[in-house]
Amino acid sequence: MKTTEQEQSYEALMARLVVIVERLEEGELSLADALTLYEEGMVVGQACEQHLKAVSLRVEQLTAGPEGTRLEPWNNGTS
Repeated sequence: MKTTEQEQSYEALMARLVVIVERLEEGELSLADALTLYEEGMVVGQACEQHLKAVSLRVEQLTAGPEGTRLEPWNNGTS
């Protein structure tokens, strides 16, 4: 990968993860290549998790009020 995983969008990371899983599921890689791809998948997966944690924190911060922080489920504009 040319850029670090943290600099890529969540969508780009997930797309790469899908490609990695598909290649591993094909079962045509050598053991060494499969291991290398698996390791990349773990790094990409961790980067995805960091993106999700950051988004979750932003949503929680948006629900902070004068009485303190209220943790409410994000309803995507539906009530």
